[in-house]
Amino acid sequence: MTRKVQTQLLVFSLFGDYIGARGGEIWTRHLLEMLALLDVTETAARLALSRMARKGWLQSTRVGRFSRYRLTRSGQRVTDEGGLRIFEPRAIEWDGQWHLVVYSMPEAKRGQRQRLRTRLGWLGYARLGPGTWISPNARLTDIEMMGKDLDIEKYVQFFSGRHIGFTDDPVMVAQCWDLDALNQQYAEFIAKYRPDYEACREMLADPEGIPADQCFVRRFWFTYDYTPFPLRDPNLPAELLPDAWMGNNANELFRLYRGLLAPRSGRFVDEKLAQSLNR
Repeated sequence: MTRKVQTQLLVFSLFGDYIGARGGEIWTRHLLEMLALLDVTETAARLALSRMARKGWLQSTRVGRFSRYRLTRSGQRVTDEGGLRIFEPRAIEWDGQWHLVVYSMPEAKRGQRQRLRTRLGWLGYARLGPGTWISPNARLTDIEMMGKDLDIEKYVQFFSGRHIGFTDDPVMVAQCWDLDALNQQYAEFIAKYRPDYEACREMLADPEGIPADQCFVRRFWFTYDYTPFPLRDPNLPAELLPDAWMGNNANELFRLYRGLLAPRSGRFVDEKLAQSLNR
């Protein structure tokens, strides 16, 4: 299967899903070998690592003839924000409160303004009007950290309250989010991966059914293909969702398939990180 991917996103995914939980550091050679399994050439991998270091996302440390990589504080924030949405539980109960982020910035801050919009979208907010973004989920801590990170605290305000008119909540939701299109994409994801999950479950009943490195590859790409959903899905409570919503089913498949592949995939990564550089 051919995918158009950015190598930098693959590196962030490896650190967020595997390396971070195993000490946070990896020898360059081992990182290149893992990326090779994901069809990334050594030239492309080294170029991406160099760019990420220049952008302040990765830090390289020399140890004799070899080097190790780890995320910087800035790089860690990127993976943390992504993980927050990807692995957060589905919304169940709602108190009826809406949470608004309102900002007004001078033209000199247009770069920060654009980054704020992007990151608000990652957190599940939608644009209600000029300089006004809305969500049913309170994320005040994340908004505060975002303001400090972008140095725009004095330009951003946060409000919470009930919607009392003139339209009702479902109409406002339809204006802010295209849930019908998202629901169709969820249905396509399930149709694609449910058979894979069922077949994989049968194969893994045999101890030799799927090699550990291939479990790693399967789990990585399955997770990668699911990742865009939480970044587009505002995680609305049930009363704000359309009928026959497929998001919960897709999330359940995501958890089941990842869990199925986790033991062998994790064993592969553990063995890779434990390998000697002098072999």
